[in-house]
Amino acid sequence: MESNIIISVEDIYKSYGNVHALEGVSFQVPRGSILGLLGPNGAGKTTLVNILTTLLKPDKGRALISGIDVARQPSKVRSRIGLAGQFAAVDENLTGKENLELVGTLYHLPRAEVRVRARRLLEEFSLTDAVNRKTKTYSGGMRRRLDVASSLIGEPEILFLDEPTTGLDPKSRLELWETIEGLVRKGTTVLLTTQYLEEADYLTDRIVIIDQGKVVAQGTSKELKSTIGGGVLEIHVADKQHVVALVEALNVFGPHADFALGIVTIPVKEGTKTLSETIRKIDAANIEISDIELRKPTLDEVFLELTGNNRPVPK
Repeated sequence: MESNIIISVEDIYKSYGNVHALEGVSFQVPRGSILGLLGPNGAGKTTLVNILTTLLKPDKGRALISGIDVARQPSKVRSRIGLAGQFAAVDENLTGKENLELVGTLYHLPRAEVRVRARRLLEEFSLTDAVNRKTKTYSGGMRRRLDVASSLIGEPEILFLDEPTTGLDPKSRLELWETIEGLVRKGTTVLLTTQYLEEADYLTDRIVIIDQGKVVAQGTSKELKSTIGGGVLEIHVADKQHVVALVEALNVFGPHADFALGIVTIPVKEGTKTLSETIRKIDAANIEISDIELRKPTLDEVFLELTGNNRPVPK
């Protein structure tokens, strides 16, 4: 394994009976970077995270953390990683300080060192004002920050974050993004799974998209957006009741990524030519629109295109 590669996933397979959760997944993660692992519900993201964090063994293939095989030497891997799952794993009847010190004790760290690390993490995660409050009084954002802080008490090389901002309000989500960026600046490598495409677009250095247990694309956000080619035509209908008529009038241009809330978006290969043709068809159908725009594709649209999750035309 190359010296700058800290996570290496090599042809991983995992099945549960007749359900194939992972089928030949492979990718690498450079040291000190953020990898976004994206996919629809049931694509295999959490299964893969559980394999990389030694909670599951693969049926076939190999995963290496800092050159260590996760299946053959799980205890060595655990000493190098931290994990924050989809739900904050904190004891509601303990204070923030007590939660961190409990995790430090489970790592078999010296008591004095645990206190030092806990105090530092509480400061870094802006929790000092609530240090002696029971966590059942914490907001969702505070619990999430405490959960991530707990995963860092052992000072891991790699942090696995499985949908860390699910359920958070926009302000708490932004605060956690800033925290994650700060960790990476200090040298931590992060593997992030998320359902929020703007989160992956903003945070990650590279993205791996999996669907039905297979890698369907990987690269930077910019590289993935270029796979669609051309652009996206976004049309705002003046009367939302005319969305169906507009979709039917423009069906010649192919699948429609979105038609909700009075907006129709269409991936197009020939931008300006398609724009003028679209305007002619709209006029011919006698449909009033409030706006029309030709723009670059978003990561959401790339995701829908690659995972085959385009919505059907509404009836």
